[in-house]
Amino acid sequence: AVVSTQSTGKQNAHFVVPDSKFTLLGDSASHLTTYTFNTHRAKHQFCKWCGVQAFYKPRSNPNGMGIMPHCIDSDTIKEVEHRTFDGRNWEMCIQGSDIVKHSEEGSSETKGNS
Repeated sequence: AVVSTQSTGKQNAHFVVPDSKFTLLGDSASHLTTYTFNTHRAKHQFCKWCGVQAFYKPRSNPNGMGIMPHCIDSDTIKEVEHRTFDGRNWEMCIQGSDIVKHSEEGSSETKGNS
């Protein structure tokens, strides 16, 4: 998993997977609420009861999901590579980043990762 840190204040550490590798189980969707701001392209989903954001639809990867590693059982993660992403200068930083490829089906970063 490649972990990207987007915002210092929010501590938005996450990794991105293609939509096809993300599945909500049971009635989980009924326990979520969605927040958007600015361009409204990113969909931040939070638990209605505790307020935790375990995943979201990133603006950088509209065909993927950003998943917060601290919300996953630790024995399911085999490797973590940490990369810093400057969320304060998002537009400039995204141009030089390879983060978009992490939600593409069949990329070497997503093969074998679930």
